[in-house]
Amino acid sequence: MRQNTLQKGVVRIIIFKEGRQWFGVALELNIVESGGNPQETMLLLDEAIRGYLKSARKAGLDVSVLNQEPDQEYEMLWRLLEKGKPVPSPYKVYSFGEQILNHAARS
Repeated sequence: MRQNTLQKGVVRIIIFKEGRQWFGVALELNIVESGGNPQETMLLLDEAIRGYLKSARKAGLDVSVLNQEPDQEYEMLWRLLEKGKPVPSPYKVYSFGEQILNHAARS
């Protein structure tokens, strides 16, 4: 498995709806944001990732903060999506993919 650093890396992202609420998850950072629609949620998640990286760099934190063990629920959801298998209710996935951290961190 690849190792994220304070200079570059990749984080897995899932945007999904549960009930009436949209959620965005950055798996390796254990960041979860919520919004009223998928676009707002994507924007909020991107802003949270940027702020997280900026703070980690400024504080000179260990790279372990960029390589966290994802919540098991989201890891299982990612594996299903990656394999193209059906996603169980109540999730309605809008999008999933990888985001490059060095691009996400630019101001």
